[in-house]
Amino acid sequence: MNVLIVGISFIDSVQIFSLHGLVPQLAGALMPICEVFGSCAPKVSWTLTTGEEISSHAVFSNAFTLLLGLWRFNYPPLEHVMGDVPPVGSHLTPEYLLLVRNSQLASSGNTTKGQHKSSRLTRISSPTSTEPIFMDSFPKLKLWYRQIQACIASTLSGLVHGTPVHQIVDGLLNMLFRKINRSGQPVTPTTSGGSNSSGSGTEDASLRLKLPAWDILEAVPFVLDAALTACAHGRLSPRELATGLKDLADFLPASLVTIASYFSAEVTRGIWKPAFMNGTDWPSPAANLSMVEQQIKRMLAATGVDVPSLAVGGSSPAALPLPLAALVSLTITYKLDKATDRFLNVLGLAVNTLAAGCPWPCMPTIAALWSQKVKRWSDFLVFSASRTVFHHNSDAVVQLLRSCFTSTLGQNSSPISSSGGVGALLGHGFGSHLSGGISPVAPGILYLRVHRSVRNIIFMSEEIVVLLMRSVKDIATSGLPTEKLDKLKKTKYGMRYGQVSLAAAMTRVKLAAALGASFIWITGGSSLVQSLIKETLPSWFISVHGLEADGGESGGMVSMLGGYALAYFAVLSGTFAWGVDSTSAESKRRPNVLGSHLEFMASAVDGKISLGCDSATWRAYVSGFVSLMVGCTMMWMLEVDVDVLKRLSKGLRQWNEEELALALLGIGGVDAMGAAAELIIESGI
Repeated sequence: MNVLIVGISFIDSVQIFSLHGLVPQLAGALMPICEVFGSCAPKVSWTLTTGEEISSHAVFSNAFTLLLGLWRFNYPPLEHVMGDVPPVGSHLTPEYLLLVRNSQLASSGNTTKGQHKSSRLTRISSPTSTEPIFMDSFPKLKLWYRQIQACIASTLSGLVHGTPVHQIVDGLLNMLFRKINRSGQPVTPTTSGGSNSSGSGTEDASLRLKLPAWDILEAVPFVLDAALTACAHGRLSPRELATGLKDLADFLPASLVTIASYFSAEVTRGIWKPAFMNGTDWPSPAANLSMVEQQIKRMLAATGVDVPSLAVGGSSPAALPLPLAALVSLTITYKLDKATDRFLNVLGLAVNTLAAGCPWPCMPTIAALWSQKVKRWSDFLVFSASRTVFHHNSDAVVQLLRSCFTSTLGQNSSPISSSGGVGALLGHGFGSHLSGGISPVAPGILYLRVHRSVRNIIFMSEEIVVLLMRSVKDIATSGLPTEKLDKLKKTKYGMRYGQVSLAAAMTRVKLAAALGASFIWITGGSSLVQSLIKETLPSWFISVHGLEADGGESGGMVSMLGGYALAYFAVLSGTFAWGVDSTSAESKRRPNVLGSHLEFMASAVDGKISLGCDSATWRAYVSGFVSLMVGCTMMWMLEVDVDVLKRLSKGLRQWNEEELALALLGIGGVDAMGAAAELIIESGI
């Protein structure tokens, strides 16, 4: 069983479980193993032919670190991704994984035998037991999880002198920092009784052999608090702290999860003094820092984003928050081999997440430190550092989005994006292994990596609309002089605008609209699509804009293309969120959102709402939106109030759009047949 657990702990194996949607079932299988082996004292051990010693601690640690690593891989299988992808954090809890697991097994139990024949994977992966399981079945795991949640929520308290937990804390401190204890500077935990650590080497050996893993994990946060406090007050050197943490991790590898959680919580509290990475007390990144800065600038060269300087003022070295510095120092103590890879993944995720949320330049500093240790990771580390440029700067994110539009539409002079298209948006890889050294990263890849850090997604929705309209104006003008744009002429190939074909312009407008809708869906999922259609777009139409600022025929061209762009943008966003039929769960939200938007459109057409946008933009939007629904999303119309459809149809008739008005009523259901008949008689269609 231990060999099996270790074998599936590698990142590639976990990704396969994730892609097939089997993470909840794997988690449900691991929880009983953790509960049982974590409750056993390691009185018996086995030595393998490789020299590795197997005990209940080893089995528990391997299962526990795998279980905790699964939380961030809990995504539905690719063929079922329709709604919002659960964000990293709030939903990824043990309770959530068990609920999903129970739901999956309940639904598979209701599936007929004939349906099972279509999926060999379903038959192989079906567990022998389909009974639901809950967190109450695992009291030790539940107690640990609640303790970790309490550590995250507030500072440590509640360690009472003389209790079993206090004795374990004292024993662990003596085991990890016995050299410091012998020098007369004890590392003691804060207790209500204020006792000092005590113990002997014999007691340490007994402690190593007889304590269950859950009991040790309960004491670990207090050990970490005492060690970090001692280091902050000079009673423990940084090197001794890192050595002690490594000894703790070697003694019980499962403690790495608690170490990562505790230090992450302490960093976010902001109560610890900074640790100066001077090369004496803490490792120094100075040798690689300037190189990292240059590589970040080169990676972001295609986006036009300014990279803040990494130079530290005066003679002060780079600094990290003390808990983060301790965590980074711990990771550096590990040798890079197959045996430690799964444990480094636990620490690496915590370091990456923490550094991304800390002030600039924490992540570049860590990248410089690790680049010195593992040169082959340099590209990945620099790329991770480059992403943090966007985490605290909304203007940089907007500039990144602007670069995505210009690259895709071929409006950028950069060599990697001058031809436009998806290749310019997503690029063809990067890294120092390419000819000419490390290359600029395509803007689309960067946005896929940084969009989860965007805090104000409503703001991003508004900016995407602004960038879409700006792109439409650039498409209409195509960089030509104003005197050429004013020459509207017709040829045997169709209408041409200066040197710009109207058909070619519409093709590029559709591309820009598809890109904008993709960004809306990626950034905020169905909730942002709902906000876009119910709030952002109506507010945009009511406000005054300057699309027609150029005046004359060129302004009319821009206004018309802008309306069509918004129509494509809105309908595509809706299809991403709800689909074109009613099979998905998200489609249940559609009638309310769509009904509200069409009511706004009908009221504006009736003249009950005053619009600030150009009339050509509005007419193009309404006709484009209705045309797309009639041609592509007919199921949507059956969910809309017939009176609203009649009002829209009447407005279209006033704009001499009789055929579109009739088509709208034709798919409105039985209740719209009378109005359709009247339209046929009156217009003679």
